[in-house]
Amino acid sequence: MTSAEEMLWEYLRNNQLGYKFRRQHPVHYFIVDFYCHQFKLVIEVDGGYHNSKQQKIADKEREELLEFQDLHIIRFTNEEVIGNVKGIIQRILEKINELKL
Repeated sequence: MTSAEEMLWEYLRNNQLGYKFRRQHPVHYFIVDFYCHQFKLVIEVDGGYHNSKQQKIADKEREELLEFQDLHIIRFTNEEVIGNVKGIIQRILEKINELKL
């Protein structure tokens, strides 16, 4: 895991938010950074290489395949997590509340 993923995991692990998350979880033939089965929520934390044109295309294809399986994906950059992890947690909780409806 990257340092940003480790930082986020400290907040997601052991049901601290009231929901079970798994890290480095296999979904189809992908490994997602974090996964909450209860809401079919995938959380991805992207490093700088995700900015390349080729990687953006690959990420889009991957998202389409995951969404086809009724999964919900939210993405954050390493910088977002490191710079404002509590804000990221808030956005994750907002997404969960949205999925509850």
